[in-house]
Amino acid sequence: MTVPAYHERSKRPLRRNESLSDVVRRLTEGTSLETYYGALSEETADELEEFIAERRNERAGEHRERVERIADAFE
Repeated sequence: MTVPAYHERSKRPLRRNESLSDVVRRLTEGTSLETYYGALSEETADELEEFIAERRNERAGEHRERVERIADAFE
């Protein structure tokens, strides 16, 4: 998967209670991921890792904000 494709797909709504990992599993069912080992250049893999870390940080921040709003509503 290219970095732009990952960026595009990771921002689209997932099925209810579905993570991006669930999507990958669903779309690659019956395919060994070992088939794709080495398919990305080292540079692309590094970019993808960086993007994933950024998205996780963004989502963690969003989650904290939601929790704080909910907690405030109960005060």
